[in-house]
Amino acid sequence: MNATSLPPAHEDEAVPLGHGAGGRMTDDLLDNTHVLHALGGRPGALEDAALLPDHPDLVVSTDGFVVSPLFFPGGDIGSLAVYGTVNDLAMRGARPIALAVALIIEEGFAHAELRAVTRSLRAAALDVGVPVVTGDTKVVGHGAVDKVFITTTGVGQRHLALRPSASLARPGDAVLLSGPIGLHGTAILSTREGLTCHGVASDSRPLHRLVDALAPIGRSIHSLRDPTRGGLTAALNEIARDSGVAVEIDAGSVPVPEAVVSACDLLGLDPLTLGGAGCLVAFVAPADEADALTALRSLPEGRDAVRIGDVHTRSTAGRVVLRTPAGIRRVIDMPLGEQLPRIY
Repeated sequence: MNATSLPPAHEDEAVPLGHGAGGRMTDDLLDNTHVLHALGGRPGALEDAALLPDHPDLVVSTDGFVVSPLFFPGGDIGSLAVYGTVNDLAMRGARPIALAVALIIEEGFAHAELRAVTRSLRAAALDVGVPVVTGDTKVVGHGAVDKVFITTTGVGQRHLALRPSASLARPGDAVLLSGPIGLHGTAILSTREGLTCHGVASDSRPLHRLVDALAPIGRSIHSLRDPTRGGLTAALNEIARDSGVAVEIDAGSVPVPEAVVSACDLLGLDPLTLGGAGCLVAFVAPADEADALTALRSLPEGRDAVRIGDVHTRSTAGRVVLRTPAGIRRVIDMPLGEQLPRIY
């Protein structure tokens, strides 16, 4: 059994919480329980959004949001649902053009909280400039869901010049990160556990404007991914695996806010695997690295963009290596599962 595989699931086993949390356990759910096969899935890279058959300039993505707590510093489940779906479209080089929203509401959920969620969702959609064109609402018995779950589906129009894919990273590419990591996960953790993390708020925000800024560089933007479930570690491992390349990251170049470092030290968590909600990682042809950084830094959400590593052939394909300040190299594998469940 290799480092990225798990024992096969048996028919009489139940689904654990970790199977929905990203990383190797989610891969296990999709592969060993035949979810993809049962739904008619095709082999290949698993992208954040899919191209519509016969309409390659249209992109579709769907996502479920079950975050607990519903309200947290920097956002709530309503805005998170909009921004998360918009960002998945953006990672395929698409502008959002329409959203569908479904609400599953627990019996007894307070009207005031429901209004707060829906108002936030509407405000986020207006911020992005994408209409909510259709949806559905269901109410289920007390205890059947936790207050409210939201499912969103987004449709986007691809930029003509952009065709990023998790399978298109190439040797020599520069690996860029648009901003600091771990803020969303830390904000959720601090709220859920009643911890005091001064100055920490989720970075939940839309990323499509950053992708718009990268559009003039066109086909030099090979891969885009927002590090959500499983954090930066999962995002890099997915691209390395699907592109068949090796990635080396400089630990000293990865921006991690001090409050995130402190929270992780206290709780024994790894900042590299903490999910974010407002930054992206880009694999860019080396000749256009400077232009890509300038484009990212031209917007407030990308002002802290940095180069954190590169793609090379010195290591085994599909492997991600972290280079420490002392010059020591260590492999960082796909995380087993999200350290913090239900943060999206």
